[in-house]
Amino acid sequence: MSEQLIDHLRSLGPVVVAFSGGVDSTYLAVAATAALGPDALCVTASSASLAAAEEDGTRDLAGRLGLNHLVVTTDELADPRYVANGADRCAWCKTHLMDALAPIASERGAIVLLGVNLDDLGDHRPGQQVAAERGAIFPLVELGMTKAMIRTESARLELPTADKPSSPCLASRLPYGTPVTMSRLRSVERAEASLRDLGFSDLRVRHHGEVALVEVPEAELDRAIAKRSEIVAGCRAAGFSFCALDLEGLGSGRLNRVLG
Repeated sequence: MSEQLIDHLRSLGPVVVAFSGGVDSTYLAVAATAALGPDALCVTASSASLAAAEEDGTRDLAGRLGLNHLVVTTDELADPRYVANGADRCAWCKTHLMDALAPIASERGAIVLLGVNLDDLGDHRPGQQVAAERGAIFPLVELGMTKAMIRTESARLELPTADKPSSPCLASRLPYGTPVTMSRLRSVERAEASLRDLGFSDLRVRHHGEVALVEVPEAELDRAIAKRSEIVAGCRAAGFSFCALDLEGLGSGRLNRVLG
């Protein structure tokens, strides 16, 4: 673990870490726990946009890593601003996250930490500004850590998330302007689960109405084509009428193209 990071976290005093179980938040949670022990509370926000398997994974991971862990519930689907799924959707998501974390942090005299890395600053992520305005800080950014650096450090520490593919919230699979509904989120969740059952780990299923647009890494396109019958069956069982394969391959933030 980076001694610079440990020293920085110790200087903050008690912290509440937003813990999604991804590469960045896991590394930050482990570092905070090493630095502060029980004064580091790792909190997972359970919502409709979090796949059930991901939530279960955070509970298991927290137990394996000995984290002080808490799960809280947020209800973004009750917020029409979030449901509208405009370009500011992430801002409303982070608003609800901070609404949940801020009181916990206040009770503990703690600061909220988010596992944002340096690379994240180059993408369209309005939620980061909201979190910062609400008092959250980003220690990995402050130390200039990129995703690659965090993966390298995680592998050195033998963290099980070192090679974990990124898995943004399910709502990110819906094009801007398509309302976020429980039905659409569950369709995406079921379709992606069916592809994971086929051995694909890094993937997205974009929800384009009746069409499921499947993204897998370019190197796995041939395998996806070979398994097209099973993929189509999984997508149709999830509620889609049609299934298409994106020949560009997997692209993070692909739906942000419309923002110019």
